[in-house]
Amino acid sequence: MGVLALLALAGCKDSAPADAQPPLAVLTQTAKPTPRAQTVSLTGEIKARIQSDLSFRFAGRIATRSVDIGDRVVAGQVLATLETTEQKADTDSATASVQAAEATLRQASATFERQKSLLANGYTTQRSYDNANEAYRAAQASLDSAKANLATAQDQLSYTALRAEAPGIITARNAEVGQVVEAAQAIFTVARDGARDAVFDVYEALLVQKPADGNVEIALISNPAIKVTGTVREVAPVVDPTTGSVRVKIGIDQPPPEMTLGAAVSGVGHFQPRDVFALPWTAFFTQGGKAAVWVVDPKSRAVSLKPVVIDIYRTGEVLIRSGLSAGDVVVTGGAQLLRPGQIVAPTAQQPTALLPAKAGNAG
Repeated sequence: MGVLALLALAGCKDSAPADAQPPLAVLTQTAKPTPRAQTVSLTGEIKARIQSDLSFRFAGRIATRSVDIGDRVVAGQVLATLETTEQKADTDSATASVQAAEATLRQASATFERQKSLLANGYTTQRSYDNANEAYRAAQASLDSAKANLATAQDQLSYTALRAEAPGIITARNAEVGQVVEAAQAIFTVARDGARDAVFDVYEALLVQKPADGNVEIALISNPAIKVTGTVREVAPVVDPTTGSVRVKIGIDQPPPEMTLGAAVSGVGHFQPRDVFALPWTAFFTQGGKAAVWVVDPKSRAVSLKPVVIDIYRTGEVLIRSGLSAGDVVVTGGAQLLRPGQIVAPTAQQPTALLPAKAGNAG
């Protein structure tokens, strides 16, 4: 019994220093919400707001081509023609049909007038008069039909010339002289004059945030002094499976002359400010693979893990979007040595200054 008592006393003496270990000294920072207005900078290019694919209305072989990529065209200008042998033959045939119908109508008209005069004087029968009247009406109908066929043939002949519908610039050519093309096959693409769009490929995460307004500052990359303000005109409803981005078009109603088609531009947009908590990167911790931080209970000075949602990672700091409350005491130094419920001796650290942030992508 005496030996056991001595051993028990010795064990108590060995454990006493462990129980008396001082609290772990850690650096802390009081969480304070700070408004953050993000600015995004993108790279895109100038494109025409309206681009038209021009094509022939029926199949044929291209006889001539008078414009090329980069040429400026005006409304009504002939850009290319098809071989017209068949259409000219149809027009000549329809013209001959009209002339024949006119001759028939003249003869029927003379017969009808004669029968009408004879009937008035009682020298012909009502039947003969009716027959002459019917022949006259039939000749008139035949002439109308022949004229309609001629108009159709003339339209078909005119369609062998492909004309510009509006002034603009040729941006694509898809056929050459001698090539047989199908009806509605795109031959030229014309970027119409007038309003322009600055087109950007934006990564999807940016579209979750609310913009401060619909305005975007557009500047020419080759000469940043040339600027203009545009508005968001169109956002693609789906993500491009190739690039993983969303196409956004910024309308520019009166672009400077220097912002030509295809010119590279930068766009700067601003988002609505929101409150975040800026902490040093040393405060970052994970729990089960998810972001968390250690917080200190002001009364007991015991620490516990608190899950958080990261807004953005920046050099030397993290911005917390949610999970913290104003006044929470967060461990910013010594977090890797902590365990839940551990008593600490907090030492206040100077809060992290929140600097303006910019996000960007190449589009």
